[in-house]
Amino acid sequence: MFTRFEEYAATQMLGQPDSPPRSDGKLFFNGEWERTVFGMALALSKQGHFEWEDFRTHLINSIAAWEQQACEGNTRWDYYERYTMALIVMLEQCGILKPGELAQQMRPDETHK
Repeated sequence: MFTRFEEYAATQMLGQPDSPPRSDGKLFFNGEWERTVFGMALALSKQGHFEWEDFRTHLINSIAAWEQQACEGNTRWDYYERYTMALIVMLEQCGILKPGELAQQMRPDETHK
């Protein structure tokens, strides 16, 4: 169940370019990771780490960047990939992550080969 903040955040996105996928009027997630990343952004904003509208601006920019790439035929559409990319930028901007820290953590450890 949504609190007032989550309800506000979700309804602000309705009908907008950054609106999340829905099915029968409810938020739709293909996998648990999508639900998790969606909830993380809401929770971090609610806790005051960043403003929700700032996150939405990054999400809209992420979607616009994909649209530019799509015109070149290089990428497939995935809303939650765009959402995750926007969240990473937001986390770097507010200092929760150092720039490039997540990418470094995700690289395979060369010493264990």
